[in-house]
Amino acid sequence: MNEKDSTNPSIEEVIQEKDEKQQKDKYNQYVDNMTPKNNPFWNCAKAFLVGGIICCVGEGLNSFYQYLGNDKELAGLYGTITLIALSIILTGFNIYQKLGQFGGAGSIVPITGFANSVVSPAIEFQAEGQVFGIGCKIFTIAGPVILYGIFSSWLLGLIYWIGKYFGWF
Repeated sequence: MNEKDSTNPSIEEVIQEKDEKQQKDKYNQYVDNMTPKNNPFWNCAKAFLVGGIICCVGEGLNSFYQYLGNDKELAGLYGTITLIALSIILTGFNIYQKLGQFGGAGSIVPITGFANSVVSPAIEFQAEGQVFGIGCKIFTIAGPVILYGIFSSWLLGLIYWIGKYFGWF
């Protein structure tokens, strides 16, 4: 890790310090120096920009598919599939990760972020083979989302069914 400010102690200096109190102080200085400084307003603006661009591309695709003669529902389906395909392609070329580093949550909230979270482990672990690499690792990030999504929908469906049965709804 490169040091940002040479006036602050390096990790070697922190480790070599014998006095515990001074070592703790030097370590705190080192951590303060190495911790990236964030601007929450700028981060939100970048997330809004990236997420907005992705959504505008999606709306543009929907309009394009409607222009080709598809009804609104089918155009929305084609637009979604196209966004997912674009996300997969951009992930394969390591472009989506750079977009994510810039835009933060703006790149993970739309459906493209979910597609990226499924494809990234598959690409990363493909060297380990089809079964133990891709097959085992493809849902490491997206698996919990799918699991809790299915469980939540089942639970809410059960509550709704019981409510309908007893006349609460």
